[in-house]
Amino acid sequence: MSKDCFMSELPKAYDPKEHEATTYERWRDSGYFNPDKIPGKRTEPFSIAMPPSNTTGVLHIGHAMGMTIQDILTRFERMRGKRALWLPGTDHAAIATQNVVEKELKKEGKRKDDLGREGFLKRVDAYVTESRKTINGQVERLGASCDWSRERFTLDEGLSAAVNTAFQTLFEDGLVYRGTRVVNWCPHDHSTLADDEIEYKEQATSLVTFRYDADFPIAISTTRPETKFGDTAVAVNPADDRYKKYVGKEYAVNFAGMRRTIRVVADRAVDKDYGTGALGVTPAHSAIDERIAQREQLPSITVIDQDGRMTAEAGEYAGLSVKDARKKLVDFLKQEKLVGDEEPLQHNLSVCYRCGAPIEPMPLLQWFVAVDKSTKRLGGKSLKERALDVIRHKEISFVPERFGRVYEQWMENLHDWCISRQIWYGHRIPVWYKGDEIRVGTKTPGNDWMQDPDTLDTWFSSALWTFSTLGWPGKTKDLKTFHPTSVMETSYDIIFFWVARMILLSTYLVGEIPFRTVYLHGLVRDAKGRKMSKSLGNGIDPLEMADKYGADAVRLSLVIGTTPGNDQKLDERKIASYRNYVNKVWNIGRLFQMKSDTAASPGTRSKTRALADKWIQSRMVSVVRVVTDHLEKFEFSQAGEKAYDFVWHEFADWYLEITKLSGLGEVAHTVFQTILELLHPFMPFVTEALWKELGYREGLLMIHPWPSADQKKIDPESERAFTKLQEVVTEYRQRRADQKTASGTPLEVTLEAGDWQWEHQAIIERLGKVCLLRS
Repeated sequence: MSKDCFMSELPKAYDPKEHEATTYERWRDSGYFNPDKIPGKRTEPFSIAMPPSNTTGVLHIGHAMGMTIQDILTRFERMRGKRALWLPGTDHAAIATQNVVEKELKKEGKRKDDLGREGFLKRVDAYVTESRKTINGQVERLGASCDWSRERFTLDEGLSAAVNTAFQTLFEDGLVYRGTRVVNWCPHDHSTLADDEIEYKEQATSLVTFRYDADFPIAISTTRPETKFGDTAVAVNPADDRYKKYVGKEYAVNFAGMRRTIRVVADRAVDKDYGTGALGVTPAHSAIDERIAQREQLPSITVIDQDGRMTAEAGEYAGLSVKDARKKLVDFLKQEKLVGDEEPLQHNLSVCYRCGAPIEPMPLLQWFVAVDKSTKRLGGKSLKERALDVIRHKEISFVPERFGRVYEQWMENLHDWCISRQIWYGHRIPVWYKGDEIRVGTKTPGNDWMQDPDTLDTWFSSALWTFSTLGWPGKTKDLKTFHPTSVMETSYDIIFFWVARMILLSTYLVGEIPFRTVYLHGLVRDAKGRKMSKSLGNGIDPLEMADKYGADAVRLSLVIGTTPGNDQKLDERKIASYRNYVNKVWNIGRLFQMKSDTAASPGTRSKTRALADKWIQSRMVSVVRVVTDHLEKFEFSQAGEKAYDFVWHEFADWYLEITKLSGLGEVAHTVFQTILELLHPFMPFVTEALWKELGYREGLLMIHPWPSADQKKIDPESERAFTKLQEVVTEYRQRRADQKTASGTPLEVTLEAGDWQWEHQAIIERLGKVCLLRS
């Protein structure tokens, strides 16, 4: 290839800022992110629904990892000739987004009530519009080859229609119902939370052992004595001989001035060794106790209100915060000599995953999805049973496999899902009330009908993501072509938030699984293994790193050296090291540009060049096969490592050193083209730039066919011969080191006249830094 083919000489160092923005613009302008516009006949689909980013801030390093893995898969399958669709989108993230806007209003001295519901939602919409633009720009910055023409938002018109259809279908089948049950309540956000939206914060507390009054025969232990105003029973293990004689009996007690009837009940779940082995049953403030109360037909007494304060059922403690009530009550019990022990311990406090406020379980009238109720749509099975089938019948595979067992265990213990939230932003529940009448629909049934003021849990709309984004409830071409999606790639920490719910609703509403494979990546931690956070100041901004080292370096640092489902440690030095690798690939391209027409040195083109060409072609075939195999198995790190080792330690360190004497020829160019193809999913920017700068074939590398492993070019004999040559050179290098030979002085080596090394004299002398002498 002549130098005349090149537009201009490549600079010595690759500058991402000179290429990334223009390269992404070329990709986007081509329209090839859309699988319908790629030239050629493509029949086999491949699809990924991008986990929608929350519209509450910037992408963090964990998002960058997910984006990178999804893009690697999409580019790989696109190059393999599939109709590869990577559908992007954003999530309205109801509670989180509302909190952000409310904080903005607070700085202005306002509250959402000052604006009214309609005015407040306009304010939120304005915030979300700008946030989505920012997020999409960041997604582009990382090189995501997603189909922007199909971009969706969980609150857009089509997805909102899907949410309403899903709710109505569930309601008509009796799988959505309204009832009073103990739910998780956040007194700060004034909203319910699902069980898996709770986080746990370790704190120091006390396990207090006491009696309700002097006449009650059993001492109980608790970390929350203030809730005991709501006790209607004491539970003991039926095998506990200490309490057998009390089981079934009722006692009238005077607890801190409040009269209660306490029944002693037996429950196998009670731990005989925890505290006294006897626990107060508080039906109104514990989901577990609520189930005991239903079984034993116990009354329920609410003693904590929605502001986190004691109710009138707490007598003189009414109006106090739970914290103040606890202190006052313990002091009273001590004064009355009712406390037997107070043991300090570390306790996992349930807190809201959004604002961090302590959660208060309490009975509230809410909307629920019934997961245990059978339905004709599922052949008489329940949502839970069908969702368990997909793992037991291997309809969906998990990577790593162990998370399939985690999913199964969680699903087996799943209870009805509370889907109503007491906030303004989100999908408003499509239910209307008029007296005792209830109608479901998006429009008012008539005068005097009032719509439910609550909104649906964000995860309800997100659970529809794989199929609502493809046009459901319509029977669209996209839905038929791309669903079930091929892969769901996400972080393992939302397997219950999101993955499980997608399986629940997809199998019910669409009648098929939402995806065939679930790939779960781990969390990205700092170099010391700590979770990245603002308070620790140890976070790594992927966009800052991309500005400093290039997006390709960031991508490589996130996938190489990592394994699915396991956390990884990351620091800036790792990203910088992969910047060096990107630059290495660039400089190889520069070498091809500068010396593509360089003539060979006399005597070196024949045997040495022939052997090197056969060896590198044979090795290239093996590497293509291995990298392809790893990618098919979702082994991204192994694939990247194999490519890295081949490019740096075989192609650059050995083959290109030989070509400096023998000249660059057709084989060298062919192998380097294959290298660019192989590396493209991992480092798309630099490979696409080199493909263009070196004039390799027409069109974009992005849609160029994935390299094939031509088995005819596998040459074991040439590989053995070249390995022998490598061993000799390595031995001579070691001799130089052992003898401490000066860098500019060749090591003299005497060989017999018939030694095979004379066939490769020039290469051995150059690479081994020796002078071969005849004996």
